[in-house]
Amino acid sequence: MIVRKRMPVALTIAGSDSGGGAGLQADLKTFAALGVHGTSAITCLTAQNPKRVLGVEPVSPKMLRRQLAAIFEELPPMAAKTGMLFSAENVRIVAEFFRTLPGRRRIPLIVDPVLVSTSGTRLLEPKGIKILKEKLLPLAALVTPNVSEAEVLSGQKISTVEDMVAAAKKIHLESGCAVLIKGGHLKNSERGTDLFFDGKNRFILRGRIVKGIRTHGTGCVYSAAICAALALGKDLPRSVRLGKKFVTHAIAGSYHVGRHWGMDLK
Repeated sequence: MIVRKRMPVALTIAGSDSGGGAGLQADLKTFAALGVHGTSAITCLTAQNPKRVLGVEPVSPKMLRRQLAAIFEELPPMAAKTGMLFSAENVRIVAEFFRTLPGRRRIPLIVDPVLVSTSGTRLLEPKGIKILKEKLLPLAALVTPNVSEAEVLSGQKISTVEDMVAAAKKIHLESGCAVLIKGGHLKNSERGTDLFFDGKNRFILRGRIVKGIRTHGTGCVYSAAICAALALGKDLPRSVRLGKKFVTHAIAGSYHVGRHWGMDLK
């Protein structure tokens, strides 16, 4: 008799990237690479490529809620992550959905606060930031801002690792969730330095910066790898370390695609 493997489920709540390098496409590829079944709730369609975003069209709040309900009805995930939510109303819908989940259905939620694209396009309405801070982050197990996003969430400038520590402490104090600040955009940094803080534990993760490669979607892959590790039953600190290792490997193994770079998500 053949014994079938039971695969854990992970959920991404994110925008679709028509170029395939970021968003839910990158999330689902990451889930598959790490051995979990990926499900998705699409928050918006984007017309984009690695160079620029040509347009964004959000799904209706009603349709977003129905997608979430459909997934939890038959494919209950072990962990979930958010990416690009785009509209304030969609942030509110996600927060309300997770807030009202019955206790037995509650799962770790990773919030990747996608505010602006690599090319500079705004990916979350300004009024959505307030709702994200007040309604969604208190429900999260972890928030994963890059330096510029951490500056918005904390209201503090960040130019050093010490600044990252101070910002992480403030975000944690206000939201209650653990914080992973990604320092790849830190000025004068020769290594990719990230900071994890959960109120008790604090550690630095460092990775080699691969020069000459310009990728997008690294934040999506990083948070998706953490989400996959949580779905596999690993604790949060170990999941963060696995995520760092995975995204570093993905960047190092980048390949040419068109006139741009794609990450090695396997």
